[in-house]
Amino acid sequence: PVSDTGLSLIKESGIEVLYETDLNDDGVKRIISDVDGWIVRSGTKATKELINAAGQLKVIGRAGVGVDNIDISASTLKGVLVMNTPDGNTISAAEHTMAMMSSVARNIQVAHSDMMKGKWNRHAFVGSELRGKTLGIVGLGRIGLEVAKRARSFDMKIMGFDPYVNKDVLKEKNITLCELDELTEKSDFITLHVPLIDSTRNLFDTKRLSMMKKTARIINVARGGLINEKNLSDALNNDVIAGAAIDVFETEPLV
Repeated sequence: PVSDTGLSLIKESGIEVLYETDLNDDGVKRIISDVDGWIVRSGTKATKELINAAGQLKVIGRAGVGVDNIDISASTLKGVLVMNTPDGNTISAAEHTMAMMSSVARNIQVAHSDMMKGKWNRHAFVGSELRGKTLGIVGLGRIGLEVAKRARSFDMKIMGFDPYVNKDVLKEKNITLCELDELTEKSDFITLHVPLIDSTRNLFDTKRLSMMKKTARIINVARGGLINEKNLSDALNNDVIAGAAIDVFETEPLV
């Protein structure tokens, strides 16, 4: 879905809008041949087949961060411009990351679940303070930097990994740049803010999860597939790490 405000802006520009939010690929094919522009969100896959079926398509706009759900190669070959809105959910994602981190640090979800069963094991769910802990941020783009800003207000120490980041910028933000192995081994909390591409798929697998502190926790609100879900389940069930807060999955909706 797109907000009413967004739709109004398009309509006020004199553009005819076909607003369909519950179509399968066959449904998209029925209308895609006549459209000039296509707006998608993360739930829609702009595949090669669909792009090639669009006879007069000129632009695909992703209402969100990233373009990993759009076939860039197919778009390029057809001369279709692809764009996204990188600032669209930056603050929401950063705030959600902090909420997830606080929740997993304080065992809020498991404590609530335990209480709803009529139990009162308050001492079993004390959890851990964020103050003084080391936060490892994998991916120092817009969202990663906003997370760092908020984590500093919790008096956390910040380590970061991003092979493409400007090192001079990080010095001003009190972020210690390091390699991924070092970040993995030294962080008390690790949060992921990278796209899902070949080099990041299963970035945290059994080998890397085993490098984390036994008391460490990992947070992923970026993309499903960055963490190998089977490996993560094994790590949690075998007390390899202390916890995980996961908002995205390889298959969504989660079944």
